[in-house]
Amino acid sequence: MRVFAKGFAALTAVTLLGAPALRAQGAEFSLGGGLGVPLGSFDDAVKMGWMGLAAVSFVPNGSPVGIQFDGQFQQYKFDGGGDLKDRMLIGTGNIVYKIKSSEESRFRPYLIGGGGVYNLKTTGNVTPGTLFEGGVTKFGINAGAGFDIKAGGAGLFLEGRFHDVFTSGENVKFIPITLGIRFGGS
Repeated sequence: MRVFAKGFAALTAVTLLGAPALRAQGAEFSLGGGLGVPLGSFDDAVKMGWMGLAAVSFVPNGSPVGIQFDGQFQQYKFDGGGDLKDRMLIGTGNIVYKIKSSEESRFRPYLIGGGGVYNLKTTGNVTPGTLFEGGVTKFGINAGAGFDIKAGGAGLFLEGRFHDVFTSGENVKFIPITLGIRFGGS
């Protein structure tokens, strides 16, 4: 966890220093965090979790369609007590569709969806046979919606995305609800 915190702090510092260059290129950088809501059989095994996100996106001027690449860290505590946690490292590539709003509007809704790579690992006092005991990397898809509230070169965003990870047995499904800040853009 300490390594993740140091890496996140370094990524934040580099982002803030590079924000003017990103803005000049029309790119946006996002940092966020929030709740992870497990679904289906995953919900039967774990409690609600927490998550962090870092992303870079580009939507060309005059186009409602762009791309976003993001990385996420999520952690869910198992229902059975103890120190068992399901940890996820996620990297996704997504298409973003910015829904047209007036130029004066600070509220800007969008749709997002794509695919990615999901690394799932159970941590803590793991016994043999525990779900994702040694760690597993799988592919998955995600789709959702959100909105930006712009204020100059920065703004807030709120987003919810459904994730479906293709695991053996029933797929792992969850919805992270993310609140964050975006820098840059045009």
